[in-house]
Amino acid sequence: MTSPLVASDLVQTYGEGSTATHALAGVSLTVAPGESLAIMGPSGSGKTTLLHCLAGVISPTAGSVVWRGADLAALGDRRRTALRRTDFGFVFQSGQLLPELPAVENAALPLMLAGTSRVEATRVAAAWLAHLDLAGMERRRPGELSGGQAQRVAIARALATAPGVVFADEPTGALDQATGADVLNVLTGATRSTGAALVVVTHDEAVARHCSRMVTMRDGRITGAYVHHDTADQPAYDPQAAR
Repeated sequence: MTSPLVASDLVQTYGEGSTATHALAGVSLTVAPGESLAIMGPSGSGKTTLLHCLAGVISPTAGSVVWRGADLAALGDRRRTALRRTDFGFVFQSGQLLPELPAVENAALPLMLAGTSRVEATRVAAAWLAHLDLAGMERRRPGELSGGQAQRVAIARALATAPGVVFADEPTGALDQATGADVLNVLTGATRSTGAALVVVTHDEAVARHCSRMVTMRDGRITGAYVHHDTADQPAYDPQAAR
């Protein structure tokens, strides 16, 4: 069942009194199923804090984040952790792959942590690697992959559990411009074809333009919202074929 991710009046405050820092100052935002949303702003604008609240990594000081009828802040740590294994996928700037594991096992790891058998998990992971043009590289370790290839493995890992939302924090920050553009096309196309929402945090407008919608942030507040009409259609991929 598809569902929007709805944030209402999010406040995140660190410290108290005159030394308090307001990382978020009343942010409301809805992320629809299947859309790609870029959150753009300079360092210190609150964009990464917003991502962490949306993903249930941290609980806001005030406000709510509702996913499939549940307020993430009202859930215990164990339940939020479980959601991050099943409902949410993550792509980080450096990939954060385990160096001792081959690509297919890195991609399969969330499935195995969620209880899927090793055989089934690696089958699903291998299907995603093939879809992302990494067929034949399943046994390569991260040190044997280029930066772009490693990020494709990270994307396969994020999508292996068929999540409802994929969160990407500066996913091309460690890549050159051409490789970064290629990775963004892969990321937006793959999430769109599965119906998952994509939330990308970036300081780079060129990255944000790969997404269908963009909001800008400054001083913990949303300062603008834009819709992009020129995102390219991507070939469809049926996730059920890999499950």
